[in-house]
Amino acid sequence: MLMAKGAKQVVEVCAKVKENESVVIVTEPKTMSIAESIAAAVTAVGAEPTVTVITPRQSDSAEPPATVAAAMKESDVFISAVYTSITHTYAVKNAVQNGSRGIMLTQFEDHMLIDSGVLADFPKAAPTCEAVAKALENAETIHLTTKYGTDLTMSAKGRKSNAMTGMVKSGQFAPVPTIEANVSPLEGTANGTIVTDASIPYIGIGILKENVVATVKDGMITSIEGGHEAKILAEDLASKNDPYVYNIAEIGVGLNPRCKFNGLMLEDEGVFGSVHIGIGSSITLGGEIKAACHYDLIMTGVTLVADGVTIIQDGEVLL
Repeated sequence: MLMAKGAKQVVEVCAKVKENESVVIVTEPKTMSIAESIAAAVTAVGAEPTVTVITPRQSDSAEPPATVAAAMKESDVFISAVYTSITHTYAVKNAVQNGSRGIMLTQFEDHMLIDSGVLADFPKAAPTCEAVAKALENAETIHLTTKYGTDLTMSAKGRKSNAMTGMVKSGQFAPVPTIEANVSPLEGTANGTIVTDASIPYIGIGILKENVVATVKDGMITSIEGGHEAKILAEDLASKNDPYVYNIAEIGVGLNPRCKFNGLMLEDEGVFGSVHIGIGSSITLGGEIKAACHYDLIMTGVTLVADGVTIIQDGEVLL
C-alpha cells in the first residue's frame, strides 16, 4: 500500500496510461516488487499489464531477449523496472520508433515509490526542462566548467536535444524520477577535463568519496585518475574490450527539485542544477554510438554555457 502513491504517479502522470491500453512491464527478480506495484496501478486505470521477468543483463546497455524486445515494440506503453539498465538499447529505440511510450525505472528500490523524486510535480517542472533543452539543441559550442576543475567543450551542431520531463507521448521514452534536458554531442568534438565530484551510480560506486578526473580528447576519454573509485571505473571500462565505452555520449542537466543524491542512478541524475556527462552508448539520445555500456559521471558546482547563453551559473539554473 505504501508504494501505491508512487506507482500511481508513474502510471497516470508519467506514462499517461489509458483504459484498454497494453502495458508491457519488464523486470528482473530483484525488482519484482516494483513491477507488481506498477502492474496494480496499470490495472486500476483499466489497462492490461503484462509482466515479463528477464535474467539480469550481464552489463548495463545489454539488449533484452528478442521476444521481450518484440513485446515492447508492439505495446502501447512499456515500463522497464530493472536494476541493470536496458535503456540504451535497440529494443528501446525500436519500440519508441514504433510509437510506444516508455518509462525507465532503472535501479529502483521500494522506498523510491514511497518518498523520492517520483513524487515531484512533473507538469510544473516541464517548462524549465524544455527551455534548457532548447538552449542545448543545435548548439555549436557548449562549455561546461565546475568549481572542482571540470573544463569541457563540445559541439551539438545539427543535433536535436531531449527534454525528458518524466512524462511521455507516443514515440518517446523517459527515465523516472530524473527530470533532465540532454543532448548527444557530435562524435569527436568533446575536449578538456571532467572532474566528477558527486556520483557515478553504477558498478557499485555510487556517491563519490574522492573526485574522479577524466581527460577527454577528440570525443573520447583518454585517461581516468583519482583514488579507489577511479580505479574501479577504469578497470570496468577496460574489461569491456570496446573502445566506444570511452565515447562522450551525452551532456545532461538534472532538473527535478525533489531528487537527492542517494547513489541510485535515476535519482542522482535528476538532482536540480547538477550536470552529468554520459559515456558510451548514445543511440537512444540522438547520437550514433552503440557501446558495451552507458555510464553517467555526475557533478555539481556547475556553470554551463551554450552558444553564449548561460544555462547554469555556479549551480543556479537561470532559464
